[in-house]
Amino acid sequence: MKLNAAQIERTLNQLDAQAIPAEHPAISKLERLFGDHTYFLDNSGLCIVEPVESEQTDGRLGVIVNLASWADESAGSLQPHEPEPTELVVDLETDLRH
Repeated sequence: MKLNAAQIERTLNQLDAQAIPAEHPAISKLERLFGDHTYFLDNSGLCIVEPVESEQTDGRLGVIVNLASWADESAGSLQPHEPEPTELVVDLETDLRH
């Protein structure tokens, strides 16, 4: 799922991670491997947000899915694996009342 700027900011307010900028040189390789998403790096590795499929959430909530784990403690390289949904859920709805 590709997130807009407000959704990225909301996600980062709820998740201890860094968003990989769309212009980063690694994005084209990540998109070839995993598809068109907004990518994040956190303590466990590389992750994305996927919408929670439910009529009640109406696309407002997203689950964090881990795509690759850090290969070692130095967090210098990633080891891809099958997508693993986590228990972390973020609210993507933007608050326009600011």
